[in-house]
Amino acid sequence: MKKNIRSKYYKKRITIGDVLISTIMLILAAVCVLPLLHVIAVSFSSPAALMRGEIGIFPVEFQVQSYLDIIGDGRFVRSLIWTVVLTATVVIINLIMTVLASFPLTYRELKGRKVITFYFIFTMMFGAGLIPAFILNRQLGLINNPLVLIIPGSLSIFNLIIMRNFFLGIPISLKESAEIDGANPMTILFKIFVPLSLPSFATIGLWVAVGRWNGFQDALFFLTGAPEWHPVQLLLYHILQQNTSVDVADPGSATAMAPGWGRILERASIVVALVPILCVYPFIQKYFVAGATLGAIKG
Repeated sequence: MKKNIRSKYYKKRITIGDVLISTIMLILAAVCVLPLLHVIAVSFSSPAALMRGEIGIFPVEFQVQSYLDIIGDGRFVRSLIWTVVLTATVVIINLIMTVLASFPLTYRELKGRKVITFYFIFTMMFGAGLIPAFILNRQLGLINNPLVLIIPGSLSIFNLIIMRNFFLGIPISLKESAEIDGANPMTILFKIFVPLSLPSFATIGLWVAVGRWNGFQDALFFLTGAPEWHPVQLLLYHILQQNTSVDVADPGSATAMAPGWGRILERASIVVALVPILCVYPFIQKYFVAGATLGAIKG
């Protein structure tokens, strides 16, 4: 009897649907991974192999000179370091602003709570567009100012709603117990809500970090006269648009003059720009699923 129950609940037959879903997932994974493997392979291959069209997902005539040239380029390294600092700053400011804006909305006795919530949500329905944004940034003195990459995106309403819903999912008895013990709202926030909200912080932080790391349009429009503050993605955008690479190799060297070397440097630049954001994900992956789902429990 126990054996039949065990076999009933622990053995699962593989159906056609399981095979079909697995096949689709493998195809989607291949579509996402194979282009990246090709870019990495090109960055480690020789110009001659690239011109012959021999490169697939493995390097041909392996070389690392492209990465040495990228690391030796001061402009690219400065842009990469600035992007790392910018991304970390934006993530910290976003998390602080999101917490401070969402926590008061968890108090049902807050007067005007529904009006404030509607005001936040209303801003998600309409966008002014590029020209009004440019005029506003110019009036605020943010044109050609690195703060234009930080201040306008310091609060996301979508993230605010996710954080508020996550806070509402925390048992209200914890807050009531703290209030009985004489804790004020800030103590409740930093002693109870923040420690219990690490999954939500990890999720929102990852969203903000990826968005800021990949963002370049705001710098393209608002930092036209300040190339020293261009993030690395904008630098890559210019490199790909011009179909040339950064000026790193000796113009008289055989490597610099080799056909296809510019395209190899482009791929190497892309790989170097991908590494920092890819290194962050494994450390917060365990929080990511919980933060994305728990924040959607309450409306």
